[in-house]
Amino acid sequence: MSQPRHYLQFSDLSAAEYQYLFQRARVLKRRQLSGQLYQPLVGKVMSMIFEKNSTRTRVSFEAGMAQLGGHAMFLDGKSSQIGRGEPVEDTARVLSRMSDVIMIRTFEQSLVERLAANSRVPVINGLTNEYHPCQILADILTYIEHRGDIRGKTVAWIGDGNNMARTWLQAAKLLGFKLKVATPVGYELTTLDGEHYGNDCYEAFHNPLSAVQGADLVATDVFTSMGYEAEAEARRQAFDGYMVTGELMRAANPDALFMHCLPAHRGEEVAAEVIDGPQSVVWDEAENRMHGQKALIEYLLLGQLED
Repeated sequence: MSQPRHYLQFSDLSAAEYQYLFQRARVLKRRQLSGQLYQPLVGKVMSMIFEKNSTRTRVSFEAGMAQLGGHAMFLDGKSSQIGRGEPVEDTARVLSRMSDVIMIRTFEQSLVERLAANSRVPVINGLTNEYHPCQILADILTYIEHRGDIRGKTVAWIGDGNNMARTWLQAAKLLGFKLKVATPVGYELTTLDGEHYGNDCYEAFHNPLSAVQGADLVATDVFTSMGYEAEAEARRQAFDGYMVTGELMRAANPDALFMHCLPAHRGEEVAAEVIDGPQSVVWDEAENRMHGQKALIEYLLLGQLED
């Protein structure tokens, strides 16, 4: 039995594979929007493991599998043995005998890696504390749709040095663009695997204005991610002054886009005038989770296609 391809972090695929996925996602999107039926995954099953709450991840994977002709099963800690202490290795061995692909949204990256190490089928990281590769896949797809190739461009990340920022850094290294990150003291971006990072594509700041200058894309996220709720008040104070405002956007390039992975808190990490304004592409970005993931699932199961 051949070893499955997994998608556990952004650096698991090559630049050439991403170019294929971006092109393929746009093909699948056009087909879906035109009403064309395309179901290459009839009879295929995805097991979806959720240990963190979700709206966009669940809907995008479930809808995507349905559109491709397959079926997605929802599993969480309340309705399965996952929440009762079953070892993840045993979960992997069982689910991969009954499923064709597994998606997991959880806390620790190490758990995803253990799941993949014991799975017969591809495992997709739907989000961990460390990485969020499917979201950055959708974000870059969205940038390409609106502005073309991201190579040589500048992305500004404002806020927490979290899983999103870390995945943006992997993408910058792999796809040839620059990442400028502005975080409060104590919330800086830390790298976990030096093999995938490089100072030539990365600049760190504590002043958001410095980060957005010359940016082609400005992105942010909530200041308190899932699992860090106990720090909410301390984070509110630490991130004072890091809201993406209209004034901050005007310091970026005139045609800069704004992105947010959602859910958003208007008046906290982003002003309403920005997220609801003409530079915002957050709704395209949210929709593209489904289209990008469809291309990814198809690629992991069927390989590169020409039709």
